[in-house]
Amino acid sequence: MSISKILVANRGEIAMRVIRAARDLGIPTVAVHSTVDRESPHVRMADEAFCIGPASSSESYLNIPTLLSVCEVTGADAVHPGYGFLSENAQFAELCGVSGITWIGPPPAAINAMGDKIKARELMQEAGVPILPGTPGAIEDVAEAQAIAAEIGFPMILKAAAGGGGRGMKIVERAEDLEQSWLTCSAEAEASFGSGAVYMERFLRSPRHVEFQIVLDQYGQGVHLFERDCSVQRRHQKLVEEAPCVVLEEKSRQELGQLCVEASQKIGYVGVGTFEFLYDTDGSLYFMEMNTRIQVEHPVTEAITGVDLVRLQIEIAQGARLPFTQDEVPGPFGHAMEFRINAETPDKFLPSPGLITAYEPAGGIGVRIDGVAHAGYTVLPHYDSMVAKLIVHGANREECLQRARRALREYRIEGISTTIPFHQKLLENERFVNGDYDTHLIATM
Repeated sequence: MSISKILVANRGEIAMRVIRAARDLGIPTVAVHSTVDRESPHVRMADEAFCIGPASSSESYLNIPTLLSVCEVTGADAVHPGYGFLSENAQFAELCGVSGITWIGPPPAAINAMGDKIKARELMQEAGVPILPGTPGAIEDVAEAQAIAAEIGFPMILKAAAGGGGRGMKIVERAEDLEQSWLTCSAEAEASFGSGAVYMERFLRSPRHVEFQIVLDQYGQGVHLFERDCSVQRRHQKLVEEAPCVVLEEKSRQELGQLCVEASQKIGYVGVGTFEFLYDTDGSLYFMEMNTRIQVEHPVTEAITGVDLVRLQIEIAQGARLPFTQDEVPGPFGHAMEFRINAETPDKFLPSPGLITAYEPAGGIGVRIDGVAHAGYTVLPHYDSMVAKLIVHGANREECLQRARRALREYRIEGISTTIPFHQKLLENERFVNGDYDTHLIATM
């Protein structure tokens, strides 16, 4: 099954990333854009471009009927959703299938299964993937939740069943706070995700955030491409990712990676996906969620394996078999880090949209930049604040750190505030440099 034209249902750097992968395969692309994104680099890069609505995402990038209409008008017979927006929308994936359009992603049933965090926990537990102790389903009765919490012990964390991306969570330190916290979290979940279902699990005070990259073809064959450490976070949002994880032992890497592949096979997964885990201080790993899309931090894995994940997505959607078995997976070669360059103040991480007046990217061996930023580019307040990703690779972690220091020193963006100064500060932090850190690192800096 060959694809003749891909509609990229996204914007910014991920849209450019998909367009480049498609071009490497000789496949034309169609970009879509809102009225305020008309001059965005992804629009110029694609073979065709269509305006799909005003600045509001709900009227443009989230408008499924309009996106399907653009496919019909342009003859695009495939859709790549990127990340964010509609990338994990099972309805969009299903409507693409009904319309005869190839969805470059997992089947709708798999998206649904992993989108409901309670169902995902149940499926992972059945597959033998370790999960945190907690309520077996959504909290229906606070008395039952109190009993479970008393057995497991506080602190606990409440999570929205339909949540994700670090949203819809509330930590509960004491039994007397549970009922009010549950009611508040449920109301917030209903407002944010359209579902007030909330579950509860044990809260780890000092975990690391470790995730595994998996890939499966349409014939049930799957592999993992090792792990990434995503513990440098602010407000549960990632800022830096690195691979491999310096504290993960090889035995755990292989055993858990294989469990992720087997769990994916059981739910009929196809394409790339990411299993996210919390790594406790005793070395235990607990399943948190599965992201049924390409991740922002996928270049870190590409750097240590040499595998083009987006190209592989497209090839699998066309019916190609995986080009390697687990024993043949390349790497991991050396060490890689990704630094998210956001249009934010580097101290309090407040949005800093506006005109970029000067732009000089870093370069040299072992340095890659994926982004939309350039002199004269206006960072819009309507969308995500990330303007670029700086990916650095070295023969080992020490070389990677030094190369990152050099690259960040070269990287110049003027006219807006960015997170570059934060990253420079991070690279002088003793805990980060020694690899001895967790998800609370930024709060201690």
